[in-house]
Amino acid sequence: MIRVLIADRVRLFRSGLAALLGGEPGIVLGGEADDAGKIAPMALECAADVALVDSELPGLDLFTVIGEMRATAPECAVLVLAARSRPGDLRRAVAAGVLGFVLKDSSPVQLADAVRRVARGERVVDTDLAYAELAISPPPLTPRELDVLDVAAEGATVGEIAGRLHLSPGTVRNHLARIVGKTGARTRVEAIAIARERGWLWHGPVMRFKG
Repeated sequence: MIRVLIADRVRLFRSGLAALLGGEPGIVLGGEADDAGKIAPMALECAADVALVDSELPGLDLFTVIGEMRATAPECAVLVLAARSRPGDLRRAVAAGVLGFVLKDSSPVQLADAVRRVARGERVVDTDLAYAELAISPPPLTPRELDVLDVAAEGATVGEIAGRLHLSPGTVRNHLARIVGKTGARTRVEAIAIARERGWLWHGPVMRFKG
């Protein structure tokens, strides 16, 4: 039997998934979670084989949590459900150790098949999500500028960025000025938002362009 943990912010949707999967042979509901921070503890508690996770769960950064969960509960495969394809999400998911990534409008047959496949250790990726990743253009930022922006995205000050990356504060300021100019942003905060939206940058254990 495949024991599934369902993690979604909407109770009605969780109930629907539970009813759908509960009617599938060889699949049983192990537990439910409504917050990213609850996934790992619940997966351990219910000995889940598969965690079916909403890509927009509230709470902690989802992909950071999944990366940590893969270390604490490696026997639990993760299948992410997304309402829409967003640039960068698939790369983040792969870097975090996710085995499956499908859209929420998948058919019941497709979803049940995806659960069974990731439980066997196979990778399952929705074709629309794969195309969304292929459509991402390389960023106009250098690897060092991406490093600076990555640390800045954590809320670090210029001095903290300098210390983390072993740079002078003046060099960090110059990098930030160039980043704002290259992204067409008006502020550092806006530059961070643009980089995340376009899949160039994110906080957590990730993969990113280095070209």
